[in-house]
Order: sequence, then structure tokens, then C-alpha cells
Amino acid sequence: MSLREKFMTAEAAAATLEISRPTLYAYVSRGLIQTSGAGDDPRRRLYSAHDVEELKKRKAVGRRPRDVAATTLDWGLPVLSSAITLIDNGALYYRGRNALHLADTESLEDIARLLWDCGEDDPFSQAKATPETFDAQLLAKTASLPLTERCQSLLPFIAVGRATAWKRNPQRLWPGACALLRTVAGAAVSRQPDSRPIDACLADAWGLDDKGRDIVRRALVLLADHELNASAFAVRVVASTGASLGACLNAGLSALSGPMHGGTTSLVELLFDEVERVGDAATVIENRLRRGDSVPGFDHHLYPDGDPRARGLLPHLPENSAQADLLAVMSDMDGKLPNCDFALVALRRALGLPQGSALALFAISRTAGWIAHALEQALDDKLIRPRARYTGPAIG
Repeated sequence: MSLREKFMTAEAAAATLEISRPTLYAYVSRGLIQTSGAGDDPRRRLYSAHDVEELKKRKAVGRRPRDVAATTLDWGLPVLSSAITLIDNGALYYRGRNALHLADTESLEDIARLLWDCGEDDPFSQAKATPETFDAQLLAKTASLPLTERCQSLLPFIAVGRATAWKRNPQRLWPGACALLRTVAGAAVSRQPDSRPIDACLADAWGLDDKGRDIVRRALVLLADHELNASAFAVRVVASTGASLGACLNAGLSALSGPMHGGTTSLVELLFDEVERVGDAATVIENRLRRGDSVPGFDHHLYPDGDPRARGLLPHLPENSAQADLLAVMSDMDGKLPNCDFALVALRRALGLPQGSALALFAISRTAGWIAHALEQALDDKLIRPRARYTGPAIG
């Protein structure tokens, strides 16, 4: 995507927003519009087209309370306060620390401690060395189920998952949270929960070497949380009722399974399959666009300049011709950049992991974030209960 496409002149920005130049500068000073220098003239500033369009949408809504409320559930204004994750200016932060930097050195357990606000405490070392296990026959019977259903079937058999979070000190829930994270990791690959580091358990299950294990570790860190997405919101709604951590995870897994969330990985798999079958990414993309079909795995509403999670993963993967062709064609044809769904599928294929492993990585990693949201929501001691605007038949 060229600089011209991502940014606009002050004249164009002011005209789009129907405001004066001084008002435009005021928006910039308040952090509502990001700017960049113009390459041909360092004295001239250009203005983010994405920020201008977002501000235009807000202005169109105006100050009418009903209209403002109606837009909050569709990438709108913030509706909940949280100290867990921040997405700002194209970067992802966990409690104020850049996720890309954390991915260089930290494990999923380290990120869980950070997201759960454990401070100097280490609940993973304090939790039982040998976690609860599944009945072997039950594990075998559920092995053929789709990932989310398998995890949901096994979670109720872990006692700590049934412990309610209502009005309890989060610190007392940390050991159970550790057990649940290990449980989801085991269930996702149809193995017993393990007290070893989760990236080590997955590397063992998938037969990876040290380099492969490190790539998996990096993915687990980068996908651990993503602010108030659909699954995190579902978790918080359930947590607000005082339900158990296991019930909260059940809600998160249900939301993740949908094709507009974690299920997008299956659509990206089909895209890769099509490119490998046809042998030419340009032809595949052109045919899809002509049919009016989408091209999954590219662009993200919150990252107009590219998903940092994809940037944190793709350079570390072994070379893959289908991946390289797709990236080149999408960049040249439409200026679109890969998102985390593309990166997870590219990782699965590059490391030769079993089908469904992209979603498994997503679910295991995001469990740490879901638990963080459940713990934080429980402290709020308020039921999440929005109102609906009735649009049905007239009352007779």
C-alpha cells in the first residue's frame, strides 16, 4: 500500500471531515488523527486516511445517545474499562508492554502471569506438579471431535474448572487457572494435561525440534489476548454472572469456533490449498475477486498498517512458495497485508503440523487472555446487561 493511499493532505482531510484546518490540527493534537511526513517535502504533513474515516463515522453518529449506543458493538467506541490489553497506533500491548518485544523471550506462562496481574508470584510453580488428568477412555472418545467441542467436552471433568469466581480473591483462583490452561493445551492435542511448559508439551506432541518449538512459543505469546474481541466479550458476559472459570472458557471456545473469529483459519487453509492446486496465486486471487469472494487472512480493522502479530511470526517461518506468492500478489494487487489468521496457517503448514493445529494454537494461547478477562470482570461485581432497541411489529 503506497503512502498516498494510507495518508491524505491537510486539504483533503479537512474537506472529508467538513472542518477548518485549525480544527484538523486540534484533532491531531488530541491524538485522534495520526500524521506522517511527506517524503518529497519534510515540512509538509500528511494525515492518516484510516483515522480520518473513523472520525467521519463518529461525527456522522453525532451525540444522539441511541445512535452512539448502537455503534459500540461494531468496532465502535470503548464500552468497558480494562487494564489488560491496549491496541494503539498499530501496536499491541499487554499491561503496557509491547507484545512483539515479549515474543522474543517470554513463554505463554510468563504472559499468563502478566495478564493475570500476578506480580512477583508464580502460580505455575505453586500449582500441583501433577495436574488433574482425563479418563483415558474419555480422552480417546473425544479425540475425533472438532477442536472446540473436544475442549468443551473435557473441561467439566477438571474439578478446578467448576470453582466459581464470584466475589473471590483472584489470587485464590490462580492455581485453578493454571490447571485450566494446561487442561486446554492437553485437550487441544488429545493428550493428558502436563506440568511442563506448554510450548514444550506441544513440541513433543507435534514432533518439533528446538527451532519449531521456539516458533510455537512465539505464536502462543502473540495470540494470548486481543482486547475486547468477540470471544473475550463473551467470556466477560458469562463472568459477570458469577459463573465458574470453566464456564467462562466454554463461552470463549464457542465464540472462537465461528468462521468470523478463530474459524477463519479454516478458510485460510482452503485458500492455501487452492493456490497449491492451481499453482498460481495471482490466478486464484483474480478469480476470487471476479466472483466477489473474499480473500481471508488479510487486513485487520484495528491495524491499517498491518497486523503486528503476523509481522512477529512470518519472518521466523521456513520458506514456503505458496505463502510467498500469496503475500506478493496481495501486496501488489490490493496493497493488503497478512493478519494473524494467515500467519497461524502459514506456521502450521511450514512446520508440518496436523490439520486444525492453527486453531489449536489460537485456542490454547487465547485461554490465558480469557482467564484474565474473567478475573478482571469478576472484580467489577456488575452484570453485563445491555438493552435492545425494539424493531419488531407494532404493539396491537
